[in-house]
Amino acid sequence: MTTYAEIQKKIAELQAQAEGLRAKEIAEVVSDIKAKIALYGLRAEDLGFTAAGAVAVTTKGKKKELKAKYRDDATGETWVGRGARPKWLQAHIEAGRDQEEFRIQQ
Repeated sequence: MTTYAEIQKKIAELQAQAEGLRAKEIAEVVSDIKAKIALYGLRAEDLGFTAAGAVAVTTKGKKKELKAKYRDDATGETWVGRGARPKWLQAHIEAGRDQEEFRIQQ
């Protein structure tokens, strides 16, 4: 009969294996995307992206891009530092982390 501890061990092993496969697949996808970007000479704007972490803000009919001041490296989520604190940052703060840990060094 299989014990609870044995099943937990197998789960941990499979999770580690899955993470390894995921990392490998992501590396392959990123490599493929980079190759296609180079082949076609694409820019971030061509793909609908703005500068990294930038957010377009309108003020009196003019658009002004604000650069992100905070980033969660694990998820890539960003915040420009205006308005309500985003849920991802609030969760980290409630978990005991400091907001300044997420400040983007410029």
